[in-house]
Amino acid sequence: MRAGGSVFAEDEAGLLREAAATGRDLGRMLSDRLAGSPLEQVLGWAEFRGLRIRVEPGVFVPRLRTTFLVETALAHLAGAGSTAPIVLDLCCGSGAAGAAVEDALPDAAVFATDIEPAATACARSNLAHPERVFEGDLFDAVPTALLGRFDVILANAPYVPTDEITFMPQEARLHEPGSALDGGVDGLRIQARVAAAATDWLRPGGLLVIETSVRQAEATRELLAEAGLETRIRHSDDLDATLVAGVHLEKLDQSDSDS
Repeated sequence: MRAGGSVFAEDEAGLLREAAATGRDLGRMLSDRLAGSPLEQVLGWAEFRGLRIRVEPGVFVPRLRTTFLVETALAHLAGAGSTAPIVLDLCCGSGAAGAAVEDALPDAAVFATDIEPAATACARSNLAHPERVFEGDLFDAVPTALLGRFDVILANAPYVPTDEITFMPQEARLHEPGSALDGGVDGLRIQARVAAAATDWLRPGGLLVIETSVRQAEATRELLAEAGLETRIRHSDDLDATLVAGVHLEKLDQSDSDS
């Protein structure tokens, strides 16, 4: 592992030994890792908020920074006094964020969507209710019976500008789906679609929380504000994570505003 350039050679070697059932398995896994496959895909799991999340080849590997999305969502739900919230893990990948919500709030009804079949297959194995995982393009996959009912929408939508993907680590650009990385020319294309539709799916007081970068945070915030959400940018130095949170405020109807 050291000869292959691994920074954490001893730690990775230990994990591979633990995961391998036979010497042949270990040889195959070592070969895959040295060829550039993400460690999590080689092992078949990723650690996320104390959970082992199943991760298969071709599936986006959950990042530590995305735990900030979950922490923000849980804090919002606690502040709102939600005991059995309805939550959507949008662009769910392996379903790590949704699974973390389920772990923290067993009474939560967690739904998830992704456009990639490999991702939804993983998410169904990681979430308590696989029948709540839907394959499709963003909200198109969500049953319309859930319109206006979500307490929280977690969105780790792709936000890497197309021209910058080539500068990403080989593990990501060669082994994770482009649909999980490519956010269009400015990195905001998918975020804009999420923000524009979110108020249709959130209940009044519901929260959209979307991962972004420090450089893009203000532009992401503007997208949520234009959609009518009350927004704030949050950053975690410890996790090197940035997100924008937007609350769907209940609007007065015309008769109320005229009275």
